[in-house]
Amino acid sequence: MRTWRDGGGTLTFEAFEAFEAGSGVRDVPLRVAASYRARTRGLLGVDGVEGALLITPCGGVHTFRMRFTIDVAYLDRAFNVLAVRTMKPGRLGLPRPRARHVLEAEAGAMGRWGLRPGTRVRVTRSDGTEASPPAR
Repeated sequence: MRTWRDGGGTLTFEAFEAFEAGSGVRDVPLRVAASYRARTRGLLGVDGVEGALLITPCGGVHTFRMRFTIDVAYLDRAFNVLAVRTMKPGRLGLPRPRARHVLEAEAGAMGRWGLRPGTRVRVTRSDGTEASPPAR
């Protein structure tokens, strides 16, 4: 998919711990922020988030005026997780040179989900269309 739109969807990935267990596919509710207005607002002014927020395009975030601590995952253009960081309110995250998308969730959520660097995620819009690049 080349044109991103604001809306809902599902984030799907194989959890890191599950490689030994074999059944660790996770589906997480997702909100997509693709317009300038939605990307600028992000999670500002909310008290929590159910699932995750995908900000695209995006290479770095800040948590000024945020009300809670968040987990941030930086994704490259192929939707591979480059890094996962926890950011307290009032911080400025350094931009990631290869990052093209950012996932945000409540602090601790990505650890519970098993989302780690090296994980490849898939985004499916609420209308059922695939938003991720094809497999290599």
